[in-house]
Amino acid sequence: MAEKQTSANRLENNSWLAKLIPEWILTYDTSRLPADIIAGLVVGILVIPQSLGYAVLAGLPPVYGIYASIIPVLVYAWVGSSNIQAIGAVAITAIMTASSLHGLAIEGSVQYAMLASLLALMMGFILWLAGKLKLGWIMQFISRGVSAAFVSGAAVLIFVSQLKYVTNIAVSGNTLPGYATSLLTQLTTFHLPTFIIGGVSFTLFMLNRYASHWLWQSWLPPAQAKWVGRLFPLVVVIVAIALSHFGQWSNQGIRIIGEIPSGLPMLVVPKFDSLSQVATLLPTAGLMALIVFVSSSSVASTYARMRGEKFDANKELQGLGLANIAGGFSQSFPVAGGFSRTAINADSGAKTPLASLVTVLIMVATLLALGNIIAPLPYALLGAMIMASILSLIDVETFKTALKTDRLDALSFAATFLGVLSFGLNVGLVIGIIVSFAGLIWQSSQPHIAVVGRLEGTEHFRNIHRHDVITYDNLLIMRVDESLFFGNSQSVYNQIKEALNQHPKAHELVLIMSSVNHIDLTAQEMLITLNRELKATNKRLHYSFIKGPVMDIIEQTPVITELSGRLFLSTMQAITLLTDNDRHNDIYPTIQKREFE
Repeated sequence: MAEKQTSANRLENNSWLAKLIPEWILTYDTSRLPADIIAGLVVGILVIPQSLGYAVLAGLPPVYGIYASIIPVLVYAWVGSSNIQAIGAVAITAIMTASSLHGLAIEGSVQYAMLASLLALMMGFILWLAGKLKLGWIMQFISRGVSAAFVSGAAVLIFVSQLKYVTNIAVSGNTLPGYATSLLTQLTTFHLPTFIIGGVSFTLFMLNRYASHWLWQSWLPPAQAKWVGRLFPLVVVIVAIALSHFGQWSNQGIRIIGEIPSGLPMLVVPKFDSLSQVATLLPTAGLMALIVFVSSSSVASTYARMRGEKFDANKELQGLGLANIAGGFSQSFPVAGGFSRTAINADSGAKTPLASLVTVLIMVATLLALGNIIAPLPYALLGAMIMASILSLIDVETFKTALKTDRLDALSFAATFLGVLSFGLNVGLVIGIIVSFAGLIWQSSQPHIAVVGRLEGTEHFRNIHRHDVITYDNLLIMRVDESLFFGNSQSVYNQIKEALNQHPKAHELVLIMSSVNHIDLTAQEMLITLNRELKATNKRLHYSFIKGPVMDIIEQTPVITELSGRLFLSTMQAITLLTDNDRHNDIYPTIQKREFE
């Protein structure tokens, strides 16, 4: 009797259907359901006031923040790359939206909202197209130090930005100096009851996160302690809403999120007055697409690495793109992966995108029925939870490791981190990328070249400064450990000449080319010059182990046609022939130029 097919196997047989349904649904483990539901509930409740605030920051009616957390979130959950990234309205897209639409329409107007949706549509199309063209490799040029520092710097700025909620001080800005200046000039607005609520909440969240071993595990079984820890933030939220409602906290000057307008977003086609508006928005849309991709990918890849999951940059591009395209038609504005909401999602135990679907249900329920119920939620508690969650994204360990093992990456980390704090996310990211590329160029311009000798009893060759090896008076063997190009050819030439000066008895120079994958025109000219100089002083240049693709480039050039020495398949062959005095004078008339791999 044939075995009964599982639903996943049946879907796999229908390839077109399998392509439409994401893998996480086909392979969903129901044991993850409780964790996903809890995470979705926590994120859904806590990002409501945050979403309202970001909409206002973008110059839109507050309810647009909720709209941006429905259709785009559903689309990303279906096609996105990350299992736990929570997308929606974020500070950087809100700020850039307000900046790009300034002067094009009146803030809060219908036309302004249409242009915001148009901007989301344009940015989404650029992201989607980049994904289709498989441009996710761009992330490969964002070094580990830059991405970790960008996330860490953004986390610090978000942490500081939440002070306005936990202290009632009107802190504003987009850089650390800006926030500090604002804080010092607005100290008179400090509100003690708000600070008490925020401080107590922050302490509770930090204890739950970093001291759960004695807070819960000391008196509960491990399985129960885990769930108590995950449910604890939700319990704190419910208690705070109840206390706020019965204690009339709003009458005591404590800010609460208040009543939320009802009604779901409508499906509309973004309208614009003229093509000039589209042309005006296009550069901003392109820049936002790049920043959204880098920031979202940095967060998603960081958590993927922490959780041992795969991350597909091209899939991430398409997921972000389709989410913004869908948002463009559903009264949204540009969205991205949120640092704080993703941190809360992960901290609350999310396992799959199902948590985001639960969050969407909370948003829908909020618009339809729950607006009055969550209205008493104090902003101070929201800020405290974001502050506690965001701390985990400050990646000090990567910087410590870089200091020990890769000083250039440590420099890139420091430049990016300080740039983000001092000049904001956009400029900080650009500074980090520039420093990273400058370091790469400098490193490539200083290639490692070693003088090598033979390990006794073997055919292996090692650096004379690291190993006890056999050397030869008439023979200088050097290993080139980089490809040769215009940026390092002069440095290579200088190192070779210096080595020749240190070994005046050597009349035969053998360059081991096993690590050379390319030789450009400038490097070819350098090798030709080196060969001619050696020939003029009765010395000869030889090559060993030239790779086939490299030989294809230089075979018909003077690098080979004018070579004073010969080519060797191996360095051992060079040793055998160049140190054999009986044959030494007879090897040059029969140069075998095709002896290469």
